[in-house]
Amino acid sequence: MVVHLQIMGDTDATPRAGLVVSRAVGGAVVRHRVSRRLRHLLAPRLASLPAGACVVVRALPPAAHATSAELAVDLDAGLRGALRKLP
Repeated sequence: MVVHLQIMGDTDATPRAGLVVSRAVGGAVVRHRVSRRLRHLLAPRLASLPAGACVVVRALPPAAHATSAELAVDLDAGLRGALRKLP
């Protein structure tokens, strides 16, 4: 998975997140399953992000066969990497 993070101008805003799960991941049922898992994993992690943060998580094809635990590890690694890149 790929995680993009940007801090928007309004530093009082609560963090927001968006998901991109393309057809490359699989059919509609698989894409919705991946989206549900990522949404469930992402919700509690938003509180740890800085105010005004906008996160976009793009699922890659291997996410279709990943367990929730594997997705959580990938999501945490992606968020850590994105936070490191912030100025």
